[in-house]
Amino acid sequence: MAKNKENKIPADPRCGIVGGQAVLEGVMMKSHERCSLAVRMPDGKIAVDNSIFVSLRKKHKVCDLPIIRGCVSMVEQLKLSMDMLTKSAEMQGVDLDEPETKFEKWLLEKCGDKLMPIISAIGMVLGLALGVGLFLLLPTFGAKGLDFLTGGFIGKYALLRSFVEGLIRMALFVGYVWGVSFMPDIRRTYEYHGAEHKSVACFEAGMELTPENARKCTRFHPRCGTSFIFVMLILSIVINSFLTWDNVWIRFGSKILILPLIVGLGYEFIRYAGGHSNPFTKIVSAPGLWMQRITTREPDDSQLEVALLALKTAIPDEFGSLWNESAANAESDKTEDKPE
Repeated sequence: MAKNKENKIPADPRCGIVGGQAVLEGVMMKSHERCSLAVRMPDGKIAVDNSIFVSLRKKHKVCDLPIIRGCVSMVEQLKLSMDMLTKSAEMQGVDLDEPETKFEKWLLEKCGDKLMPIISAIGMVLGLALGVGLFLLLPTFGAKGLDFLTGGFIGKYALLRSFVEGLIRMALFVGYVWGVSFMPDIRRTYEYHGAEHKSVACFEAGMELTPENARKCTRFHPRCGTSFIFVMLILSIVINSFLTWDNVWIRFGSKILILPLIVGLGYEFIRYAGGHSNPFTKIVSAPGLWMQRITTREPDDSQLEVALLALKTAIPDEFGSLWNESAANAESDKTEDKPE
């Protein structure tokens, strides 16, 4: 196979054409505009849901420019992830609109159909506030506290101060991901995350897509979202070192403003690292790959079967008419559910 002169990774047309995410008892795979969601149902069968997702990057050229495309992709991926998680819960028969507590029932009586938009808006605001406070504000003030304890030594050097803030931010992230891994539902989702990675690795290696072959493949992948987050954390250390203001609030506001730049650069690096192998990409990618030892777990064959079906359905050009067959089955199920 031909070698790329600039890097030493074989030029493989399969590399990078499919990716995915773990959901509730399943996996979503995306190839170009096709999204295939495969979920293991309570009765043991696998249900598949297909959809089309057209990125703004294809609709508007400006959205596909370097740096900008990273921000666009991140926002779109967050929206797609939430949609897929919600859809997988619905496929499992979980009624997300059904109130469970007396307080929720009281809110439903008072607000009626407006309840869910209100709750969604509040949840989004609280989630954003928690993320900003935990991963931006707390490290900034944490470094300020350590600077006070060291008699102002840390504050004398912008790079050292940025490095300390970055270490605090990484520690918070690792601690959070490690802590939630003890929750049974999260641990099982991490197993499906491992199944997703192994299936993609099996496909990119050109092996027959069977649970036996996928089981032999690695569950660590350089284009994983976990690696992307760590790349952004590393970039934030470098870029924030240029923020030399002593005022903690000015530095905090500046970090908010340059966040899109960090996201865009992180995305460009992940794209580059996915097709290049050299000492630089290996060193920068290493922390994210290590972190995947927490965010992925070894899956069983039933989970690999789900991930492989999602992958095959997302690439009908290579795997026949699975896309159309799953769509026809979905329509058939809807027809059977209709009352006579």
